[in-house]
Amino acid sequence: MVEFGDLLRALGDFGLFQKLLVLLVSLPLLLNAFQMVGQVFMVVEVPHHCDTSWIRAVGPNLTEEEQLNLTLPRGADGQFEQCSMYSPVDWDLDSILAYGLNDTQKCSNGWVYPSAQPPSLLTEFDLVCDRAVLNDVSQSIYMAGVLVGALLFGMLSDRIGRRPVFLICMLIQGVVGLGTAFVPHFYVFMAFRFVVGAAVSGIMITVVPLGEWKAVLIAHTAFALGQMMLSGLSYGIRNWRLLEIAGSAPMFALFFYIWVLPESARWLVTKGRIEEAKKLLQKAAATNKRSLSPELLEQVLGVPVLRHCPGFADSIVYYGLSLSVTDFGLDIYLTQLAFGAVEFPARISCIFLLEWFGRKKVQAGLLLQWLCLLLPSEQAIVITVLAVIGKFTSTAAFSTSYVYAAEVFPTIVRQTGVGLCSTMARVAGILAPLIIPLDKYHRAIPMAIFGSIPVVVALLCILLPETRGVDLADDTGDNQLPPEPKPRRLIRMSLHPCHTRI
Repeated sequence: MVEFGDLLRALGDFGLFQKLLVLLVSLPLLLNAFQMVGQVFMVVEVPHHCDTSWIRAVGPNLTEEEQLNLTLPRGADGQFEQCSMYSPVDWDLDSILAYGLNDTQKCSNGWVYPSAQPPSLLTEFDLVCDRAVLNDVSQSIYMAGVLVGALLFGMLSDRIGRRPVFLICMLIQGVVGLGTAFVPHFYVFMAFRFVVGAAVSGIMITVVPLGEWKAVLIAHTAFALGQMMLSGLSYGIRNWRLLEIAGSAPMFALFFYIWVLPESARWLVTKGRIEEAKKLLQKAAATNKRSLSPELLEQVLGVPVLRHCPGFADSIVYYGLSLSVTDFGLDIYLTQLAFGAVEFPARISCIFLLEWFGRKKVQAGLLLQWLCLLLPSEQAIVITVLAVIGKFTSTAAFSTSYVYAAEVFPTIVRQTGVGLCSTMARVAGILAPLIIPLDKYHRAIPMAIFGSIPVVVALLCILLPETRGVDLADDTGDNQLPPEPKPRRLIRMSLHPCHTRI
């Protein structure tokens, strides 16, 4: 019996068909970066204070400075309090001037922001003071959508195919993402973000096992490029609704995928749709100027067992750092640019690290590197440098876990398995935005959590099998462990973003 991998070897090296496939799956990943991180730039902190226009009823001729002096208490630093005001009274202006106001309360009539400030999520929906936590909650709700998407679309892609799920998720992300720009209430915004998160997850887990594992990492560089573009886009567009449109509308330019995106040949084979798989393989061979013998096409299939993956630790640090870009004390747009730029070498370096040292050692080693987050510092530049180092290792670890997860599951349950692994990662993504606000109790708490969890998970990596040099299985077979690594050839690729070939 000939294994499916033999067919892939017969297609040749990283040919034109595979290169076009990498390009096709990279473009949605480029746009996913906006949905994943873009909200950070819609909630930039601005000066604000309670709306105390009530005093205008008794003092219509007061200047703004006089109004604030009479109605707002000052903090220990001499600045006006942002979240409290003097309680309104029924006195006339002379009495207020003579006796002053003493009782304070929380803002009861909203807040006032700089008039020149473009509309943002913060200013339009008053995400300040007691309501500031809603921003972190909305990020967690988005990650909950990513979790649901991993489960739902992972199982669905195993049932109906990778191609239809990929296209459905692209459509949902485009339509609902664009609709987010027109929501009237923040709770509606959170609901829309949940749906967008599910769609983003569907695209990500369908792309995860992109044929050759090196191609997975190459495609992931598109996400890094998207983050770099996001820093420039958000710097130029400060109106959050226009920024949302600019980040979501380009997905509609990819409508032509309906005609050009192929189904996974390996998935077609496992579903018994042999003739369709043969046609796709022959098309790929023709594009690569190779030929497949009819005898080879008549024979196909494979074996291993199910394992867990360290996605939780990868995710909690990766998203914890990505969503904290406003907290490092430096220009947020330059920090985001640095975060995006550092992902390029992080992902490319994985190609060589995984080739030289294997999956298990690299995954554990990268997780241990996050101990740098525990180093104490009060200087903004030092904190930012440590964060960039953490972003490098978390990106590399994240990419490694994507490759690892795709390699330990057989084709018939690969998307479901990857979806389950992704579920753990998304639980971490939900928790990350809720851990960040703990810095109000002590600045070191979030980084201590983000730095210590990976150490525990690194130790658990000992339980994982090594998959370097092991052919992918198509079914669960006899549940034997993967065979010992054998000599391997460089860049071989399958036919769709839905299975890995090594």
